[in-house]
Amino acid sequence: MFDAKESHSTRPYLIRGLYEWCTDNGFTPFIAVLVDETVRVPNEFVKDGEIVLNISFDATSALQLGNDYIEFKGRFGGVARDILVPVDRVLAIYAKENGQGMAFPLLASNSNSASPAGEGAPIAPAAPLAVSTTLTQVSSDKSEPGNPDGPRPSGGGSGGRPSLTRVK
Repeated sequence: MFDAKESHSTRPYLIRGLYEWCTDNGFTPFIAVLVDETVRVPNEFVKDGEIVLNISFDATSALQLGNDYIEFKGRFGGVARDILVPVDRVLAIYAKENGQGMAFPLLASNSNSASPAGEGAPIAPAAPLAVSTTLTQVSSDKSEPGNPDGPRPSGGGSGGRPSLTRVK
């Protein structure tokens, strides 16, 4: 008999699928990451325990979207850094240009209030989704400190960092 608890998480598969969708459509894939001691990113770019990373082909080298980790080399302030993000620390993946993507609740092992049910939730600026933690709005700005490929071109955006708004 099949036991759902023994199956693999859908999160890495959804991340890879949305990464492919972004690149196929000419969009820039970004991931929002909840940083803890298991995440290897430049700490000077972490704000409020989170970092947003550009994972596009142009911004990374040796990108590996694995089932357990997202790994790549990226440049921050002109300095090459090795990045390691456990997949369960990814809060969302979305296209920089239009904010379309998917948000993920924290796994039960990382939060007492989150549930693995409804593991991926589409980003919807309108109504909250039926998961305990969802991404409801993503805004972009002209310069992203955690953006490995430097400042963004002018035009569009709200002038602030991409932000996550959680609803419960």
